[in-house]
Amino acid sequence: MSTPDVDVDVNQNQNQNKNVKAEDILCPLAEYEECDFSKLLEKPRLLNIDRQRSLDERSLSELSIGKSPRHATRAIDLNSSRFFEQLDSICSPVGRRSGFSTPRSQIGFDPHPMVAEAWEALRRSLVYFRGQPVGTIAALDNTEENLNYDQVFVRDFVPSALAFLMNGEPEIVKNFILKTLRLQSWEKKIDRFQLGEGVMPASFKVLHDPVRNNETLIADFGESAIGRVAPVDSGFWWIILLRAYTKSTGDTSLAELPECQKGMRLILSLCLSEGFDTFPTLLCADGCCMIDRRMGVYGYPIEIQALFFMALRCALLLLKQDDEGKEFIERIVKRLHALSYHMRSYFWLDLKQLNDIYRFKTEEYSHTAVNKFNVMPDSLPEWVFDFMPVYGGYFIGNVSPARMDFRWFCLGNCIAILSSLATPEQSTAIMDLIESRWEELVGEMPLKVCYPAMETHEWRIITGCDPKNTRWSYHNGGSWPVLLWLLTAACVKTGRPQIARRAIEISEARLLKDHWPEYYDGKLGRYIGKQSRKAQTWSIAGYLVAKMMLEDPSHLGMIAIEEDKQMKPILRRSYSWTL
Repeated sequence: MSTPDVDVDVNQNQNQNKNVKAEDILCPLAEYEECDFSKLLEKPRLLNIDRQRSLDERSLSELSIGKSPRHATRAIDLNSSRFFEQLDSICSPVGRRSGFSTPRSQIGFDPHPMVAEAWEALRRSLVYFRGQPVGTIAALDNTEENLNYDQVFVRDFVPSALAFLMNGEPEIVKNFILKTLRLQSWEKKIDRFQLGEGVMPASFKVLHDPVRNNETLIADFGESAIGRVAPVDSGFWWIILLRAYTKSTGDTSLAELPECQKGMRLILSLCLSEGFDTFPTLLCADGCCMIDRRMGVYGYPIEIQALFFMALRCALLLLKQDDEGKEFIERIVKRLHALSYHMRSYFWLDLKQLNDIYRFKTEEYSHTAVNKFNVMPDSLPEWVFDFMPVYGGYFIGNVSPARMDFRWFCLGNCIAILSSLATPEQSTAIMDLIESRWEELVGEMPLKVCYPAMETHEWRIITGCDPKNTRWSYHNGGSWPVLLWLLTAACVKTGRPQIARRAIEISEARLLKDHWPEYYDGKLGRYIGKQSRKAQTWSIAGYLVAKMMLEDPSHLGMIAIEEDKQMKPILRRSYSWTL
């Protein structure tokens, strides 16, 4: 059975279409068809900051079954002033606007003229369904064939959603969350093979038929993607965005809906299922995340593991503690402890750990083995010895039997900081690395999606001679402006705003003049990408989010989670030079 099209009559009078109705999107599940969606757009039920704080300050052990949550005041452990303390516990003021309408920022710099241009471009990218905004398209570039750049991508919409939340416009985010939740319920088949029930779409589009006067929503679950790979990250981003909406507005009614609770449980069921894998990390295919083409990330890519960790922590704060919720909470708590131990033990690399791997013995057996994955020291790439600074470290790209991918991946490391997968010492070390290797990772346009690029024979074997991923281009060492918001959020959380300010200034020198490209090429990010789309929406939104977050650091609370003191670091291993 193929995915059903959704025909909806377009009422000429848009004033009659103020409510989202169940028939907006057809759903094969009977229980979804019977939902009363008129409740979903009711006036948000606000909660006070004290209750909001208690939601985020329950430690993992306190959320275990049979234990009552204790409300202990805790702060983010930073090396900065106390201004940043308890930032995650701050609920952003409802309706507060930030951006070009703000005459002057709190930290003393005037808004850049291109901020207004960015907002205008972002609003042009809005997609409407039945008169309501439901997302933003990937790019407004009309000079190239559309391909799928005219669709609303789950991962691409996240920075747009954060920008609207920071600007006091939460309704579009609410509409997006509800529409993608309904699309999740579709029967999903690719070449007669059915996907898991909880898979979220990679993207969707609105088809307009002026002849029949109707609109149709069509979702892509990977059947149209490069390589036909279903997105693993979409479900994680959806949970993270639901928590961001809740934190920004103080409205818990959306997350508490039975439909949202079920949507979260379906996503978690896919990720927490037990099988043959002995690792707490998620085994993933190439192309399942932002790097959506073959790039040698098959296995346990850092981007997915960090997003997995963050989504689990967000789900802990959003799930109801009813019978079904408690079962998942217990599974999440166990998984988080195992996942944090595994990632901090085996994915972390600093100078001391690099030297330990350099001296590894191979063919070790039993639980006493130091080289647990039988990694050959001769497999260490030459570049990593020069890249690793004396002070600093990072989570490497992948770890699996006889293999360590030592490449730096920006998104995974930034999410590790924001989710507190990285300890405070590790977070500091990651920022030290970025400062020490500024030319390599930032250069003339922030920010390298990964470093270094693969070349020659390695590129041919690993990418399959992909002409789009040639060296220092696209996913193979290209520079992506959208990553600016992640870098800024990590900088604010670690008390290093000067790093973000410097990166933003570099971006402002070129982004508008270059018409908001998707990515840049070259070792320093000097050239507009050879196949880069112009007016790329997440490049625009990423800049706005970075700008607003630096202007008002309390916005960090909607996307960052403080460290859980119950997940103790492993003292036997070096995290950074500070230990």
